Amino acid sequence: MSEKKFDYERFQKEAIQGLYEGKSLTGENGIFAPLLKHFLESALEGELSAHLLEEKSSDSPLKNRRNGKATKQVKSLSGDFDLQTPRDRAGTFEPHVVGKRQVIITEGLEEKVIALYGMGNSLRDISSHIQEIYGMELSATQLSEITDKVIPAMNQWRVRPLESLYCFVYLDCMHYKVKDQGRVVSRAVYNVLGIGQEGRKELIGMYVSESEGAKFWLSVLTDLKSRGVEDILIACVDGLKGFPEAIETVFPQAQIQTCVIHQIRNTMRYVVEKDKKEFMADLKPVYQAVNKEDGYFNLLALEEKWGKKYPVAVQSWLNNWEYLSTFFAYDQEVRKVIYTTNTIEGFHRQVRKVTKTKGAFTSDAALQKLIYLVVMNVSKKWTLPLRNWPLTFSQLYIMFEERIKLHVRV
Repeated sequence: MSEKKFDYERFQKEAIQGLYEGKSLTGENGIFAPLLKHFLESALEGELSAHLLEEKSSDSPLKNRRNGKATKQVKSLSGDFDLQTPRDRAGTFEPHVVGKRQVIITEGLEEKVIALYGMGNSLRDISSHIQEIYGMELSATQLSEITDKVIPAMNQWRVRPLESLYCFVYLDCMHYKVKDQGRVVSRAVYNVLGIGQEGRKELIGMYVSESEGAKFWLSVLTDLKSRGVEDILIACVDGLKGFPEAIETVFPQAQIQTCVIHQIRNTMRYVVEKDKKEFMADLKPVYQAVNKEDGYFNLLALEEKWGKKYPVAVQSWLNNWEYLSTFFAYDQEVRKVIYTTNTIEGFHRQVRKVTKTKGAFTSDAALQKLIYLVVMNVSKKWTLPLRNWPLTFSQLYIMFEERIKLHVRV
């Protein structure tokens, strides 16, 4: 099959004339566009010839051959042009020079778009940036298609195998607005942050649901187990009703610590302003006690003084004392790591720095896509273990020796 040869002489004349007329070498209607079009189409023809030759020399029973061409408009730094891609009858040809669904031919541009998106820039801002830097106009649809390329990697990351043991696991939710069939609805993003035996942070789970509840947390924990998590030493959670029971259903040996800071915030909502300072002074000895026994003794003193005036505030401590007091069994190194969910809340603050400019996401996929990119950026800094991790792990080893031995890496 003979191909029309590229007219270099004509191209040279037109290019020189274009330069005299002030046309740009690259960018929209760039002078080099015809030359790039020729190079790419020649390379694609060569790829298909090699593919057909390889199939012919194999034992494949298929008698494959050329089957015309498909045309698509592509964008490049040399300008926009229609690219003709050869096809084969069997449909087994997968071009590498320009992929089947690739419409942007600019080295590093897609990575730049994804990086800008991951920093929280809107599609409009990204389009303006690309226009300014590259002289190329990309629509919101084209930009969305580029960022969608992270979805397969995200899906693979979300189901990846996990370690068999996590020393600490923090579970908490973030809430966002998402457009769904013309309505703006709420979405809860369930995040699970784990600390493995080496003391480094790792986001081991990210899930999206319509609302936060212990029932969905149960499905989250079940998924973690199916991905390889066999044991959790200490789980740190907020005060969501039914949360501890959900954890114990899947990981019955896990110790559970309810966030003391959350408990304090919720308690003070029931105390009038003029009593808050005095009430707080009496509450501090409860969670700052030397041990669990002293803490409970101070809690009884709090009840005696304030129980009648603020029964809801005091009773919540008595009802949840089992899970609020877990941290007393450890020394200060472990206590300050587990008595609050601040570890995962710190991660959430980093996510919100990027997502705070978003009103409502266009879809659940758009929401997950952006959070995934933030996770990838933030986790680059999670290379070091928690502070004083050798001391922390040593104490955990004393407390959970038999359980840890089952998962020690040889």
